[in-house]
Amino acid sequence: MKARPLVAGLALAALTLASLGVGAAQIDLRGAGDGWATLVLMESRLPRTLAVLLTGAALAVAGVVIQSLVRNRFVGPDTAGTGESAALGLLGITLLAPAAPIWVKMVAASLAAMTGTALFLAIVRRLPVREVMLVPIAGLILSGIIGSVVTWIAWEADLLQFVNTWLMSGEFSGIIAGRYELLWIAGAAAGLAWFAADRFAILSLGDHVATGLGLSTRGVMRLGMVVVSVVSALVVTTVGMIPFVGLVVPNIVARIMGDNLRASIPVVAVGGAGLLLACDLIGRIVRHPYEIPVGTILGIIGSVIFLWLLYRPPVRG
Repeated sequence: MKARPLVAGLALAALTLASLGVGAAQIDLRGAGDGWATLVLMESRLPRTLAVLLTGAALAVAGVVIQSLVRNRFVGPDTAGTGESAALGLLGITLLAPAAPIWVKMVAASLAAMTGTALFLAIVRRLPVREVMLVPIAGLILSGIIGSVVTWIAWEADLLQFVNTWLMSGEFSGIIAGRYELLWIAGAAAGLAWFAADRFAILSLGDHVATGLGLSTRGVMRLGMVVVSVVSALVVTTVGMIPFVGLVVPNIVARIMGDNLRASIPVVAVGGAGLLLACDLIGRIVRHPYEIPVGTILGIIGSVIFLWLLYRPPVRG
């Protein structure tokens, strides 16, 4: 068991080095004095790799948080209407203040994502407790409704191309230095979830149990909403919607490590970063020097992993 974190860390380090070495431009990572290699590395390869790592880790941790909030393993940030709500906020600020700075767009997207997440939680609270499959279905329906509203408004305003970038691309080819730094805030939000891991674990036991243990459930719910909303909004703003990371990675880690969130959240973050980086590498290699969006690769691999999780019974030791 103690060797697993070491193996995971080594695998992530190997993927990181591979990401720095793969691209349309041929460079030698050992050429310290090569100005061209240094320029490509510092302006393109390193920012892209950091963006992938931050996005994967933050989305995976956001998945843990939202699964704790709704007490359901079949929910992720991309199936709860959060990403679509963030896109709605971006669309609104684009129409009302197209020249607004990026931090204003980030705030608008975060507030809209928080509103969408709160609506999803309010719907879930009214569902029968034993009907666990109704929770992801409700999330998918809410995502579809909000996504349809976004598409209709964008069509009316001739902004469909922008919406497709936010909701359907999920790719890192446009990431360069100066265009990914907001993702560090998403990483910080994921780190905040680790500090509150024990509270989220208690909340996942149910409101009555959590209240009996002296936990302020509303405060923890608000904190969880902030984490999920900020992560989703910043990812949608920067690279577009990324599917499945926040859904499958927490489930895999929970099967291996159980429900000790304090111990499992760092592993979830590493797993999310590794999965997204591996898919990004596949997208860059399959049609080299052209690219396949990482969202497309994850749509295939993530669906296979999710079906495996559904049909494979949990290990009981």
